[in-house]
Formats: sequence, structure tokens, C-alpha cells
Amino acid sequence: MNESDGKSLPENAYLPLKPGESYTPIVPAEERVPEITVRSILWGVVFCILFTVASAYSGLKVGQGMEAAIPISILAIGLARMYKRRSSLLENVIITGIGGASGSVAAGAIFTLPALYILHLDPHPVQTIFICLAGGCLGVLFLIPLRRYFVRETHGQLPFPEATAITEVLVTGEKGGSQAKLLLQATAIAGVYDFLVTTFHVWKEYVDLQFVPVMRTLADRGRMVFSFDAVSFILGLGYVMGLRSALIFCAGGIFASFVLVPAIWFFGQHMDLAVYPAVIPVAKMTATEIYRNYVRFIGVGAIATAGIIGIFKSLRVVAGSFGIALQAFRHGEAEHTERTDRDIPVLALLLGVVVGSIAVAIFFGRLQVSWTVLGLGLLLTLIFSFFFTSVAANAIAVTANNPASGMTMLTVIISSIVLLSFGLSGTTGMFFVMAIAGMVCTALCVSGQAITDLKIGYWVGSTPSAQEKVKFLGVIVAAIAAGLTIIMLAQTFQFGESALGDSRPVLASPQASILKALVVGFMSHQPVAYLLFGIGAMITVVLEMLGKSSLVFALGIYLPLGLTSPMLVGGSLSHFLNKRSEKVGGDQGKRIRERGVIIASGLVAGGALGGVFGASLRLFPWFRESLITTPFFMNDPISQSVSVLLFAGLCLYVWLNTAKKEKV
Repeated sequence: MNESDGKSLPENAYLPLKPGESYTPIVPAEERVPEITVRSILWGVVFCILFTVASAYSGLKVGQGMEAAIPISILAIGLARMYKRRSSLLENVIITGIGGASGSVAAGAIFTLPALYILHLDPHPVQTIFICLAGGCLGVLFLIPLRRYFVRETHGQLPFPEATAITEVLVTGEKGGSQAKLLLQATAIAGVYDFLVTTFHVWKEYVDLQFVPVMRTLADRGRMVFSFDAVSFILGLGYVMGLRSALIFCAGGIFASFVLVPAIWFFGQHMDLAVYPAVIPVAKMTATEIYRNYVRFIGVGAIATAGIIGIFKSLRVVAGSFGIALQAFRHGEAEHTERTDRDIPVLALLLGVVVGSIAVAIFFGRLQVSWTVLGLGLLLTLIFSFFFTSVAANAIAVTANNPASGMTMLTVIISSIVLLSFGLSGTTGMFFVMAIAGMVCTALCVSGQAITDLKIGYWVGSTPSAQEKVKFLGVIVAAIAAGLTIIMLAQTFQFGESALGDSRPVLASPQASILKALVVGFMSHQPVAYLLFGIGAMITVVLEMLGKSSLVFALGIYLPLGLTSPMLVGGSLSHFLNKRSEKVGGDQGKRIRERGVIIASGLVAGGALGGVFGASLRLFPWFRESLITTPFFMNDPISQSVSVLLFAGLCLYVWLNTAKKEKV
């Protein structure tokens, strides 16, 4: 038994301290328990790789990554029972910290790097990995001086919702073994399911019901087309999002598919001339072509405006964060010998920043730009990473939402304007700006996740310097995994939209597509569909005036309805199962909520891993989708009906395994 077994968080863990009161964590500073061990490093790295791959695929497909820290903490608790000496609480914190880097690095990568492939700039694998690695390391380096303020000095003043949830999982992990088994079961089912449906000709992935006469009539006469991507991955993602967010997401898709597309068809069906940016008349377009040529740009304008509005909303937080950052760096670190308040030395941090700056400068220098542009690029990268790190930490501490999209768009806009004034443009300018954005975005995402880890460690009694050291390891592993995943997916998928003559499947990559549109608008002399962008902007403004969530709705406009409609099913399952848990109440009701989140996380992780594994097979010359073919695959009525039935079976699996009673 560990010293901390059976203990719970102190009563003042979440409350402001009274004058003269101090906080003593579960593992006090004077205790020494295993923390950085072979098992904690090994399992942390394994989980980091697996969840980085899953998060990258998730973000590229539907624009929403998966939160890895909670399922990893559950797995860590379950794995603790495999060893003769059960893993200590601090070892589990290390596993969660290393593995948790997966989602943050993947988020920074998929927000920006696919834009380079959409622009056909095709970065070298080393460049792809370096952008993730440099940004992640800068995020950790700039965050460490802020740790004491956010974690210790503001004890009980900031809610830290995500850190609270993970800490509760780690501390009250008596059911960890069964929870880990349930998570692995859901992951395996989703992995096999999504691997088969997205890789081979077994049953239809997309359901459009075009074999039903009324649906065919709506498509032919009004360009109203319903679509549904029947995979477990999106079902789980919708469950995790919840009904409200899923409704708003799907509402954007319905607005695009059943309002904007039919309206454009109605006014353009009798025109014989192509209207920019399309190259063929509307009269000759399918619903998909109308969406791709017009509605997609409206979605871009809506998302960009939502990000800019988000920046204005958070100006007070931004200003306060800048002050915090400057104060922390001005005063440096006081002398502390207590184990639970010991950071990596300031001298080591400064050396890390210097080495990182030199590496970034060398990277920019290889792009064959002038010394002035190189210096400006380095300065912009360091300034944005430094100040936005504190913004991300503040936002995560207060709302658990990282404003990465808006901050990254602001980085692209300002960097483009500054560098254009010094003569940088064209493809080199696009690559240069996207590299800056990639580093800054990754720094933002990693710093937000790192402050969560450090707060968890503060509550339970981890050594901050130990957490900070392994965070660099997590960043390195995640950067390599994310970079290689994006490179591999770029070989087998198209990012953003389908190109003429390219038969590869498409990954929507919404955030990267938005940034690509921004940087092209600044760095090239191609015409821009400003009117369509403006329409999207006004949709966002109207939603903000109504007090609604404009960013989620805007993402729904941009993404195909087929990706947003399954989220509504998952969100509905979450709603009704949570209602059931409220009705049952007590510990049983709490277990229903926990099991639902665990199963949904398994569906997301397993579905993403199955999709990525299927994508990796496409790299081999012997692969073809017809390797596994069912006799009914090409028969739409049968194949789509089978898809609907199997998807309903997944929903039934989620319901039965979430709602069933457990023996206490």
C-alpha cells in the first residue's frame, strides 16, 4: 500500500486560504514516494503516441480534437493494479502529464500544418516535426515562470475545471480497474468498426438515402441533400460535446445544406455563366459543388469573424495576462527548497530559450530569406509565444477553453502585414507565416495543458520540476508522432477540399483551411471572395447579437452535414443518459455519468486509431479497397440500411453499457 492510499483531497483544496492558513497536499513535501520511474515514463510515452495519433486524426476530420488527459488518468489507475507494487499517485500524475501532451501538440499541429499541404508547399518531414517541437518547448519554457502565480498564489481563486475533473479521477480511482477495462473495450470495438467501414468495401460509410424517392426529388429539384457519416468516432465525439454543443454544431450544417445551398441553386439555376469563384455555372452544379464553390467561403468568413470577436471579448484577460507574465519574469524565482514548490532553475530556462531561439533562427534561415525578415520572424515568434502563453494559462484556469483559434488567426494577420511591408510574399511568404503560426499555436495549446498538469500536481503533492522535465519529453514524443501522422495522412488523404482529378478521400481540416484562406489573401495577388466572406461575417455578428455560440455554429457551416449530424445523435445519447443518472441519483447515478464519458472517449480514440491504421495501409502499393468486399456493397438500399442498423447497434451498446447497474 502507498502512503497516500485511502486519502482524499484536503477540505481547503478548492477554497481560498484564510489568513495564516496553508495548504498541505495529499503527499506532503517531506514525503518521498516514487514519481519519475521506468513505468511512469514508459506508459506515459505509449499513451502519448496513441492519443497523439487519435487527436490528430480527430482534428483533421471534424475540427475537434479529443481530450486525452481524463482517459489516460483512468488507464493509469487501471494499470497500477498490474504491478506487485501498485503505482503511486505521483507516478499516475507523471503518466497523465506525459500522455496529456498528445492532445495539445496535435491541436497546434492540425490547426496550421495541413495548410502547407493544401497550398502544395509540401514541407520536409523534419520541418513538420520541428515546427511542433519548437512551439511546444517554447510553450513550456515560457509557462514555468508563471506556475507559482497560477497554481499557488491564486489558490482557490481560479476554478480550473479540467484540472479538478482529472484530480478527482486520480484521487477517487478505486474503480479504476473496471473503468480501464471498459475504456479498452470501447476502443477495440470502435477501432475495428471504423477500420472496416473507412478502409474496405463492407458497408457504406455515408448514408444519404438517395434511394428513397422523396430524398432523390429534393436533391434533384432543390439541391437539398441529407448526409450522415455513420462511424463510431463521431458518435463518441458528439457524446463528449454534449447535446447543446452538438445541436449548435448540427444547426450550422442544416443551415448550410438546407438554406444556403438551395438558395444559391434557386437564384442561379437559370444562369448559363459561371459566377466567381466557381468555374462552371450553378445550373450544372450538384449540391456538393455548390457547397464547395460558395458555401465553404461563407463558413470561412463566419469562423474568422467568430475568432476575431473572441479576441475582443477576452481583451481584459489578455491585458491582465500580459501583466502577470512581465511581473513573473521581472521578479524571477524566489529561493524555495520545499519539494512541492521547486521549479526548473531560471538559468536553465533562460538557456533553453536561447537554444530554442537559435534553432528557430536556423530554421527560418534555411527558407532563404533576408536577415531582416529572419530577425522579424524570430521576434514575432518569441513575442507571440511569450504573451499568448499567459493568455492560454489564464483562459484554461478560468473556463477550460483555450482561445487558440483566435490567437493563431491574429498571429497570421499581424505576421502577414509586418512581413509584407518588408517585401516577403508569394509561396515563401506563405510558408514563413504558417511556420510562425504553427509554432505559436503549438506553444499556446501546450502551455494551456501544462498549467492544468501543474495544478493537478499542486493539489496531490507532485514535484513541479519533475512534472516540467517530463513535459518536455511528452512534447518531443508528441511532436514526432503528430508530424509523422500528418505526413502519412497527407499521402493518403486530401486536406481541406477535393481537387479535380484527385480521387483520394478528404479530411476537412477546417482550422487549417481557414488559415490557408487568410494567408493566401495576404501573400498572393489572387482575387478573394470578399462578398462571401462578408456574408459569413454578418451571420456571426447576428448570432453574437442574439447571444449564441457563433464559433461552433460557424464550424457547422464550414463542415459537411455528414460530419455534424452524427454528433447530434451522440449529444442526444449523452443528454438522455445524464437525465437517467439524475433520476437514479447517488453513487449509481455518478457511475452512469462516468461510464458514459469513458465509453465515449473509447469510441473517439478507437475510431480515430482505426481510421489512421486504415490510412496507413493505403501507402502500400498492394492495397485496394476491394480487398474486402461484401456482395451488397454497391447496392445502396441494402448497404446504407446495413450501415444504419450497425450504427444503431453502436448506440445501443453505449446505452446498455452506460445505464447498466454495477455491483457496489
